[in-house]
Amino acid sequence: MTRSLHPSGRTYLRVIRASAWYDLVVTAGFATPWTYAHLHGLLSWVGDALELGGLPALDPMQILYANLMGSVVVVWALLRIVRPLPVHGLFDGAARALFAMWQAYALTHGATRLLWAFLVVEVAFGVVQLLPWWHSRGATDEPVQECV
Repeated sequence: MTRSLHPSGRTYLRVIRASAWYDLVVTAGFATPWTYAHLHGLLSWVGDALELGGLPALDPMQILYANLMGSVVVVWALLRIVRPLPVHGLFDGAARALFAMWQAYALTHGATRLLWAFLVVEVAFGVVQLLPWWHSRGATDEPVQECV
C-alpha cells in the first residue's frame, strides 16, 4: 500500500509538522535581540570560514526586522506543530515561495552565499506542500476537510 501525499492525508499533515519543526529550529534564534546577536555572530563566522561571505554589521533596524521575522515564524511554526491543517500547508507553501523569491533576490544583489542552504530548504518544502494542491485541484468538488 502506497501513501499518497494528498492535502487531506495524514502524510501531508506530517510534512506540515516537519516544515514547522524546521522553521522553529532555524528561526527561534532570530526572535530576540539577544539570541539574534549570538546567531548573527555564528552565521558570520560560518560564512567567513566557508568563504561564502559573512553578514553585515549589526544595526538596530536589522535587529528589529530579524526579530519581527523570527517572532512571526516561531508563532506560525507552533500553530502548525500543535494543530496542523491541510490549509496550513497551502499557505506555508505560498509563504515559502515568497521567502525563496526574496532570498534569490538577495543572492543576486550580493548577500552571503550562506543563503543558498536556506533557499534550497524553502524551495523543497514549498514544492512538497504546494504540489499536492496542484494535483488535487479539480479532482473533487468537495472542500478539503480539516484534519485534527
